[in-house]
Amino acid sequence: MITFVPHSIFVSGATGFIATHTIAQLLAAGHRVRGSVRSTRNAEVLAPLRVLPGADDRLDLVEADLLAPDAFAGHLEGCDVVLHMASPYALDVKDPQRDLVDPAVTGTTSLLTACLNTPGIRRVVLTSSMAAVTDEPDGRMLTEADWNTHSALTRNPYYLSKVRAERAAWAFIDTHRPSWDLIAINPFLVIGPSLTRALNTSNKVVADLLNGAYPAILALTWGVVDVRDVADAHVRAMDAPGAAGRYLCLAGTMTAREMVALLRSRGYDGYRLPRLGLDGPVGTALVRLAAYAQAPGIRQYLRTNLGRSLKADNTKIRRDLDIAFRPIEQTVLDAAADLVTWGHVRRNG
Repeated sequence: MITFVPHSIFVSGATGFIATHTIAQLLAAGHRVRGSVRSTRNAEVLAPLRVLPGADDRLDLVEADLLAPDAFAGHLEGCDVVLHMASPYALDVKDPQRDLVDPAVTGTTSLLTACLNTPGIRRVVLTSSMAAVTDEPDGRMLTEADWNTHSALTRNPYYLSKVRAERAAWAFIDTHRPSWDLIAINPFLVIGPSLTRALNTSNKVVADLLNGAYPAILALTWGVVDVRDVADAHVRAMDAPGAAGRYLCLAGTMTAREMVALLRSRGYDGYRLPRLGLDGPVGTALVRLAAYAQAPGIRQYLRTNLGRSLKADNTKIRRDLDIAFRPIEQTVLDAAADLVTWGHVRRNG
């Protein structure tokens, strides 16, 4: 059992999907939090953080630009734990280097430099991604030893940004040998209820299924994890005495067919769920060809993931962080219900 003690924690990217849940858990546990945001003047965006229990007296927000080399200088004083959660997440952007890779890498190195220059930091927890582990599952059981070596600016550039950011973090540790240690959490598809109105990229997978964006059931398999469990993993990683290195963060895997069947069986048949099955060999071949007509990010994702068998081992995170994941079926249903609540999906007619 991990014992939690009060900390002063810095959280970058405080308005993000995972970060808001993490801050909620940190405040509920009695910690003091300082979070970085793009602007402290956008009251609407910051409102979900401001209303969290404990935020009035234990949450401070500061501005930080991920592209500024000294973005976090002076922001970490008094903190003993840093959670680096800020990073752009999009499949299609105009300039992958400028919009994805540069902010991810520069933001990571600038924050670690600030940690190096701030006395009292004892642990940094980095939100990495399964994108740093693989961009083309091949049926092998993935572990923390696996790295994505295939992504490039012209192939799954978001995945490349996560690889380079995490590689930069570990290289920083090797070079500077700081007094604090680094833990990386590598979540797979993070879905679940949102604390904000914004529709994040991960929950959009479920929304697209319900809104008819998928013309058919495709041969896709996702590693699924609940956003509340990902937040819990970050909180636990702060104090877990035996924690070290990387942690694959997922509850299990689910195919698109399984997700559609689950939603249809639990009251969502009135939405625009796909019915045509193109998840067999012939259908997959047809979809691969049709993918050429899609935007570059979607095309690259489909061509590297269609028909691929995804397997991943979560033994290490369950053991070291003493975490029990929610069943993925409940996570999918909670995500769908939340999408309805926020008005992101609507019934036919």
